[in-house]
Amino acid sequence: MKKIMTALLLAGATLTAAMVHAEEKTGAVASFWEKLRVRIEQMAPQKKVSATTAVGGVRGSKMAADDVYWKGEKSAQAVDADELEVFKSAMALAASGELLKAQEAFTEFVAKNPESPLRKDADQALAELKAAK
Repeated sequence: MKKIMTALLLAGATLTAAMVHAEEKTGAVASFWEKLRVRIEQMAPQKKVSATTAVGGVRGSKMAADDVYWKGEKSAQAVDADELEVFKSAMALAASGELLKAQEAFTEFVAKNPESPLRKDADQALAELKAAK
């Protein structure tokens, strides 16, 4: 009975190690694209507004607790809506397997939007696409 249990445990450990090793090879690239997709979905598109707005407050006024700004509170990163759409279309090309078109789209994005908050993500996506060749 002990020999059977030992053999089963050994076989299970071997299969688990093989599965983890195979997942590490394919999971590294897949996890980058999945993490990037999740980050992009959390970004809030920001439309360009030509009007200047101002906000004022009155001391002692009643406020709802959810309206209070807390220093250091994380909020969704604001990105220009047009930039976000171009970036999402480049990601869709990469997801559909059109790697050459995706690489061209990300290169064009970087050239047109050098100051974009998505610049680092685009550079990293380009590196991943070049490594996939």
